[in-house]
Amino acid sequence: MNGAGDSAFRAEGLAEHWAEMTYGGAVSFLRRRYTRDLAGVEVAVMGFPYDASVTYRPGARLGPRAIRAASVQLAELKTFPFGFDLLTALAIADRGDAMLDPHNPVTVPAAIEAAAAEVIASGAKLLALGGDHFVAYPLLRAHAARHGPLALVQFDAHGDLWPDNPDRLDHGTMMGRAIREGVVDPARSTQIGIRTFHDETMGLEVLTAPFVHREGLGRTLDIVRERAAGAPVYISFDIDVLDPAFAPGTGTPVPGGLASWQALELMRGLADLDLVGMDVVEVSPPYDHAEITALAAAHVAHDWLCLIAQKAGAAPVAVGRL
Repeated sequence: MNGAGDSAFRAEGLAEHWAEMTYGGAVSFLRRRYTRDLAGVEVAVMGFPYDASVTYRPGARLGPRAIRAASVQLAELKTFPFGFDLLTALAIADRGDAMLDPHNPVTVPAAIEAAAAEVIASGAKLLALGGDHFVAYPLLRAHAARHGPLALVQFDAHGDLWPDNPDRLDHGTMMGRAIREGVVDPARSTQIGIRTFHDETMGLEVLTAPFVHREGLGRTLDIVRERAAGAPVYISFDIDVLDPAFAPGTGTPVPGGLASWQALELMRGLADLDLVGMDVVEVSPPYDHAEITALAAAHVAHDWLCLIAQKAGAAPVAVGRL
């Protein structure tokens, strides 16, 4: 422990683990240092608080704040089930939130893409906290500009492939737009947890929630890994992939979804892929209860960071029967 309290603004380094009150102190994601300086940063966490693209319930603009608050316990102990200290194994910074103008929404996509591109250009990876799911579209564009067409792994209750007008800001059409623009390679991409109907799949492999429940996590992961192997992989995690019992705080809840444990196991099973970026979106705190949804989002984001730390050399330590 290098200090005590408020490491979000008092820590001088990027890979320090301070003693904190879980219930007090300055809150950043995993208590990481708030900074715009990208020197030495391996992963930058950034919020994109925008929700004017929703079709039902709003509130996801408050998602980044809620996910950060829900992450405090994860900054207390070594990671489960990995067994290493993530906070000293990986240089993580919290870059705060992108400045977006809600009164001039046509400027939002470009602002998101520019903020993401700045992080990616530094060599750091970006963990993005939404915001509604439309924010994934400019995030995908920024990543594809660096890495080329992306293998998308989309956790979602909805395919987001509905007919599109390119002038619209719509959280139900942007994945189709990304495919048509060549940002996403559908032949390498997979959707997980879908339980709404689309007339076409646009070449994506669609693993519905009933498929995951029936065929199991192993079969699901085999399909995802086979399709995405060797490609740059972007994970877009819409929290409504979880059943409303596990994620009530979201804008378009659909019964029959994944349990939290299934989502976490699937995330941990993607370790061997070339993970280039991730977003966690659609957390709407006004509809949440006891932080259930925000906690799930924080854990999913945390486990993605653990996968990045493993690739950077952090050695997992197995304790118990995993």
